[in-house]
Amino acid sequence: MCFAGPADAAGSLKVSRVYYNSPGVDDRSNTSLNAEYVNVQNISTSTQVVTGWTLRDVAGHVYTFPATSIPAGQTVTVHTGKGANTGNQRFWQSAAYIWNNDTDTAYLRNSAGAAISTCSYNSTAASYKNC
Repeated sequence: MCFAGPADAAGSLKVSRVYYNSPGVDDRSNTSLNAEYVNVQNISTSTQVVTGWTLRDVAGHVYTFPATSIPAGQTVTVHTGKGANTGNQRFWQSAAYIWNNDTDTAYLRNSAGAAISTCSYNSTAASYKNC
């Protein structure tokens, strides 16, 4: 299940992919943690600012976007592990996996806490879900 919110600036963004089962053995290495990620895509024709917005899962893990703008048609990737934020790459800085390997939901919320987009999955047949 995936949905985008209202047709204002908030509705211009969506969770477009959740890669919930990183390749190989789940050994909690930073490489493995960073192979688990969520893509947030700007589907509008203008830059969208997501500073202070959150990405969260069913268990209540919360990532808050630092100063971040997503250009029109572009995607920002939020990796689970540690790293230095760059143009379109963000890092949760977690030492543990966030996304369950069988079922979970990624929630994108604006800075006021309103739901903007979700992406749910319920399968071990694949390692990712496109929304």
